[in-house]
Amino acid sequence: MSVAQLKTRTAKDLAALAKRKGVCGWHSMRKEELVQALIRHLKSQSSKKGTNEKEAVSAALKRSGVARASKRSSNGNGTVHPNGKKGSKAGAGNGRASGAHKFHSPRAERRLHQIKAKLAQSKDLSLDFSPGETGAPAKDRLVVMVRDPYWLHAFWELTRHSVERARASLGPHWHGARPVLRLLEVVRDGTTSSARRTLRDIEVHGGVNNWYIDVDDPPHSFQVEIGYLALDGRFVSLARSNTVSTPPVSAVKSFDGNWAGVAEDFDRIYALSGGYTEDGDHSELRDLFEQQLRRPMGSPMATRFGLGASRAGGNRDDFCFELDTELVVYGVTNPDAHVTLRGEPVHLQPDGSFSVRFSLPERRQVFPVVASSGDGVEERTIVLAVERNTKVMEPVLREPDA
Repeated sequence: MSVAQLKTRTAKDLAALAKRKGVCGWHSMRKEELVQALIRHLKSQSSKKGTNEKEAVSAALKRSGVARASKRSSNGNGTVHPNGKKGSKAGAGNGRASGAHKFHSPRAERRLHQIKAKLAQSKDLSLDFSPGETGAPAKDRLVVMVRDPYWLHAFWELTRHSVERARASLGPHWHGARPVLRLLEVVRDGTTSSARRTLRDIEVHGGVNNWYIDVDDPPHSFQVEIGYLALDGRFVSLARSNTVSTPPVSAVKSFDGNWAGVAEDFDRIYALSGGYTEDGDHSELRDLFEQQLRRPMGSPMATRFGLGASRAGGNRDDFCFELDTELVVYGVTNPDAHVTLRGEPVHLQPDGSFSVRFSLPERRQVFPVVASSGDGVEERTIVLAVERNTKVMEPVLREPDA
């Protein structure tokens, strides 16, 4: 195709032709530039075609030269090449050796080493102790605690030897293995025997030694195993926990506020955190409580004693303050046991827990609690002694803020 033929085309047709021919930068060229680019492209294609034809003829000549050279004998100092010339064997060998040399960047090697170290650390469940350092675990252990009917708290300590043992056991499958906590449901058939069923595997990582686990449908009994799970489903266990039972939802309130949320016991938690002390600035603590509770707490005086404590004036004769207290005795035993407190029977919940409230007068009281097994063979007694001593302090009048 000549230049004149190309100029008769429109710019749009020339652009489409340049795109099909693979001309670089065709989308930003004008018509004259497209014509010149296409001409150069056609000339380069023609030269490549001629070069290919020449290479084909040269290859044919070389093949015929090899056939002729094979009939001639060569001396021991060199080899006969297809072009009829002698070449050095050492030179050919050096060329191959230099082509096989590869260059490694030190920066890339350091980066690769860092990535491998990070992956190894995320998989290592053992505690990071130096050899002989005090505090290193002597054996593997996994302990599970019940936080409330829907949450368990797992805590573990594993030795380096156990992790290496799991690595050797998995062999080539170690590279794809993941550290997991395996949650097991313990089902009892009413006797001493029990069965375990795997509920799910929870993926964990190195650098930590505890994990919170959410569970459903209280009350239930659970057990946890920690180990490595390979891609083919093989599981190597390093430690197994104790068996725990979550309480029923209705039985949570019969115990002390150990499992109660912050919103239900915020005033006591705020006081234990130093919120009512007069030294120091507790604004950050108050802001945190307000953010979590999503309601204002006001000043410590207003939060502790009510809004009336921050008001100036008023009739002091109307201010009334009385105090009394009760004693709550609670515990747990076997569901079929018989419990008495001061000789009176105590009602047990289905899970064996119980709770009894008493008024606490100004004196010392003794509470003997006796529990008998369901078959009446064994009896255990716990004696609880409590004394109340209340002191009334002199009132303090605070000046109102200006």
